[in-house]
Amino acid sequence: MTDAGLRARHLDTGKPHSARMYDYFLGGKDNYPVDAEAAEQVATLFPAVREMARTNRWFMHRASRLLAERGVRQFLDIGTGIPTAPNLHQIAQGIVPDARVVYADNDPIVLRHAEALLHSTREGRTAYVHGDVREPGKILAAARQTLDFTQPIALSLVALLHLVPDEDEPARIVSELIEPLAPGSYVTLSHATGDFDPETWERVVEVYRRGGTAAQVRSRDAFTAFFTGLDLLDPGVSLAAAWYPELGGQLGGEDIPLYVGVAAKP
Repeated sequence: MTDAGLRARHLDTGKPHSARMYDYFLGGKDNYPVDAEAAEQVATLFPAVREMARTNRWFMHRASRLLAERGVRQFLDIGTGIPTAPNLHQIAQGIVPDARVVYADNDPIVLRHAEALLHSTREGRTAYVHGDVREPGKILAAARQTLDFTQPIALSLVALLHLVPDEDEPARIVSELIEPLAPGSYVTLSHATGDFDPETWERVVEVYRRGGTAAQVRSRDAFTAFFTGLDLLDPGVSLAAAWYPELGGQLGGEDIPLYVGVAAKP
């Protein structure tokens, strides 16, 4: 499930892209000098950014594991990023071999590497959608080719909403993505915050904006509002390292400014 009309000539290496910067923070190789330059500017302002990227990744692992252990067999991961093992489907299918996973991202580099996301178990299935979260209807329509929307789905928007500014109506986007999900579905979110050091994060956001990526960090209250109408799992909204540490694995620093939460659709 890819956009076969997209070709390498559409890959803009003249300006940084958030997915490639994230890959750089994780120590990946799928980025360009322009991405590395912008990423280093962020690291100069906020030296813990590499640990923040890892902390976010470890949260995704724990959340996916928890939901798979609760019997969820379908996952929709929007803002997938460049494949970094273990990917979500590897976590979920390691627990529920017949799990179905749909990934979506708008970076052509992720499309190039989509094959790595499609190595499903024999019992399950994975698919990739090249699409932008600002067009939720298109992503949902494509996801319906793989996922059964009459059954619970775990929607994942991990480290994505801080790349959707208020003018793009992120609350509306989240609502439109949740609306067609069956009762018993889940929503997993993580989001950078400037609550603890607003001046630094104003500068970090400016680096992204200069590179052409709209970015906006949010307060705990603003982040919590994305869960309106849902039932937050304990411990509710928390910093990433404090969320379900009993699941094991690596947690990240306790002071990493990343709010997370998982909620069920009643």
